[in-house]
Amino acid sequence: MQEKIDKLVKWLQDQANDAGLEGLLVGVSGGIDSAVVAHLIKRAFPDNSLGVILPCKSNPNDQEAAQKVIDSCGIKSLTVDLTETHEVMFSNIQDQLKSAGDYNESQEKLADANLRARLRMSTLYSVGTNYKYLVVGTDNAAEWYTGYFTKYGDGGVDLVPLVHLTKGEVRDLARELGVPEEIIEKKPSAGLWEGQTDENEMGTSYEMIDKHLKGEEIPEEDRKIIEGMHKKSAHKRELAAAPPKF
Repeated sequence: MQEKIDKLVKWLQDQANDAGLEGLLVGVSGGIDSAVVAHLIKRAFPDNSLGVILPCKSNPNDQEAAQKVIDSCGIKSLTVDLTETHEVMFSNIQDQLKSAGDYNESQEKLADANLRARLRMSTLYSVGTNYKYLVVGTDNAAEWYTGYFTKYGDGGVDLVPLVHLTKGEVRDLARELGVPEEIIEKKPSAGLWEGQTDENEMGTSYEMIDKHLKGEEIPEEDRKIIEGMHKKSAHKRELAAAPPKF
């Protein structure tokens, strides 16, 4: 694990230096993935790294967990509350759709959640521009393979250092880095609505996804769910589709 940490830290340093930028930042949610990234970028750029806490109609417990992550690695932090921004923007969009007679209530929860993720992305890039920092993402191999991220939201980043690591490997990395145990053991959740957890939403577990990615046998039902998510989310892992050159 220490060898992986050393290689990731060196890679992060190289990416920022090659881009001619001065450091790195990450959005800190209070979950294990962003905690690991916060620790990594702090090691890569001790004086030029930033953890950004971005509450948006968030559970106060998530903000407290995010602060514990900040404290555990000693990274400089900034908090930007997006609740009011989201309320104004989303209500305006809803009003216009209702006026046009095109409002689809069944899609409201998803649209609400995705807008939160995209507002966070926009905020991170605005902050990153201020500091001349690259934006570092938190998606692990399981999330990347299944497409469990918002396109141009938490998927809208410059670097994805955890993309080849299973959820289990991220946990091992977290312990080696000194991430608080309560963060490591916390149920994975995007915190997008009350009671939401990643595994309930996906219909399978990270353990099953990790096993599938490692080529191990898993129940057929889980395999179908995982492969179905992978197929449907292919567009998220590609650049915007373009027609052939006519």
